[in-house]
Amino acid sequence: MALSPQKFREIVFQLLYSLGFEKSERGELSLVMRQNEVPKTAARLAFEKAETIWQIHDELDQVISEKSEGYELERIPMIERTVLRLGIYELLHTDLPPKVVIAEAIRITRKYATAEGTSFINALLDRIYKEKEHAGSVSEEQTAQ
Repeated sequence: MALSPQKFREIVFQLLYSLGFEKSERGELSLVMRQNEVPKTAARLAFEKAETIWQIHDELDQVISEKSEGYELERIPMIERTVLRLGIYELLHTDLPPKVVIAEAIRITRKYATAEGTSFINALLDRIYKEKEHAGSVSEEQTAQ
């Protein structure tokens, strides 16, 4: 059974969310497989991606803190923080199209969080994307000179 990118991302989100509470163990793979009806390979890949993101969660949290003007990290609900970690990771460390990353973050937020959270996630990820694009165009101009 092939797993859609949306379903895979949602499983990564769930695993990443659980890592925010305590270090997850590989034994959770069977739970993820049963709850989401996914093959062992897909569950293992999702767990590995969640672990990769978790390893740099301090760096991702720093970006969240810097970009979320007026909000201390601790005030951001755990679900929104987790969506932001996943979204920022995908914006900064993958070649996924930014519009897809932002749309998927909004979809997950709508499913698991509040309407207010959706607006916050959208605004923050959009700001990070635009700053990344601006920085990329500035460095291209410098290279051309």
